Amino acid sequence: MDFIERIFGVAPDGGNGMLEFLLFAIPVAGSLLLITLRRNQTGRRDKR
Repeated sequence: MDFIERIFGVAPDGGNGMLEFLLFAIPVAGSLLLITLRRNQTGRRDKR
């Protein structure tokens, strides 16, 4: 996962791939959080 180094020729994370991992993991975690919140909100509305 070193696409930033390949594309831009810079290693902002020292070449260990952590930045690329975070660029992938943060949106996935945010999406899962939003899905979970939406399901909880929908479940509460149906129980009324």
